[in-house]
Amino acid sequence: MIGTLTALPASAPGSWRTAGLDPSPESSPDVADMAADAGFAFWDWFTGWPLRVLIILVVGLVLLGLLRRAIAHITERIAAGAGTPTADKPTRRGAFRRGRLVEDALSIANPLATARRAQRARTVGSVLRSTANIVVGTLMALMVLQEFQVNVGPLLASAGVAGVALGFGAQSLVKDFISGVFLLVEDQFGVGDVVDLGSGAVGTVEEVQLRTTQVRSFDGTLWYVRNGEILRAGNRTQQWSRALAEVRVPLDADVDVVRGALGRAADAVQADPELTDLLLEAPSVRGVDAVNDFTMTFTLHAQVQPGQQWEVSRALLRSAQAELRGAGVLRGEAVESEAESVEA
Repeated sequence: MIGTLTALPASAPGSWRTAGLDPSPESSPDVADMAADAGFAFWDWFTGWPLRVLIILVVGLVLLGLLRRAIAHITERIAAGAGTPTADKPTRRGAFRRGRLVEDALSIANPLATARRAQRARTVGSVLRSTANIVVGTLMALMVLQEFQVNVGPLLASAGVAGVALGFGAQSLVKDFISGVFLLVEDQFGVGDVVDLGSGAVGTVEEVQLRTTQVRSFDGTLWYVRNGEILRAGNRTQQWSRALAEVRVPLDADVDVVRGALGRAADAVQADPELTDLLLEAPSVRGVDAVNDFTMTFTLHAQVQPGQQWEVSRALLRSAQAELRGAGVLRGEAVESEAESVEA
């Protein structure tokens, strides 16, 4: 039996609703209103702690980047000596002259002054960057934890206790690092200096680190000295040095003749064009410094550029030997002499 579909009049109210075929928007939820409500809800949530955390992270990272960039820029300028006037960067005549005098003084004071300054600046810069990372990172972490409603008070107390325990357990390590920082900041010695750090560590500094200092002795031994164990440091090549030459002559020699011969030897060294730039003062004879059963000791000395005392001392000894032989004081025997400083 075939059923028939009876069409209801279009004007009949509720006729399509009765059949369940009404396509009007009133029959389903308002999608636009739901989307708007969801957007407002998300915005209300996002403007709470997520936005604050995001701002903390962004501001912290930007601040850390600026600090690291500023530290790197300043330390590299110091390491490269960017403040020194050059031909590529002309300056006023007076400023150029002052800059050249400073640069010349630094170059004369230490042949490796540039490497020394660069190492010191970059090492201090590394320490400053690490400090910035720790400080900014710790502040960011604490502020983020506070946004998550975490009580940071007990955490700080625990960190303090752990820090005290770690400090007691690593006292020597902390002492080495702190001493290394002060060694670099105070410029007690640097790469290329001849130093005496005690306990037999005498020689040329090859590297200065935060924990250890490397010293190469004259016989080739490389000493590793912990910075925290350096109780005294004798720098033989800083600012200026003193060239000393001890000359021993027979006890029966005429003092005036010996002094005259040694004076001529000092004048010859001063007139030497290869040595005159190394001298800060004219060499002189101090006189009789010691007398024993067989010899008298005279000392020639001169203030010289840092690290050049051994070269000048050898020149004084050679010149003294020649003049004493010429004056007939030595009578054929060799001059017994020695320099007071250890040869680098």
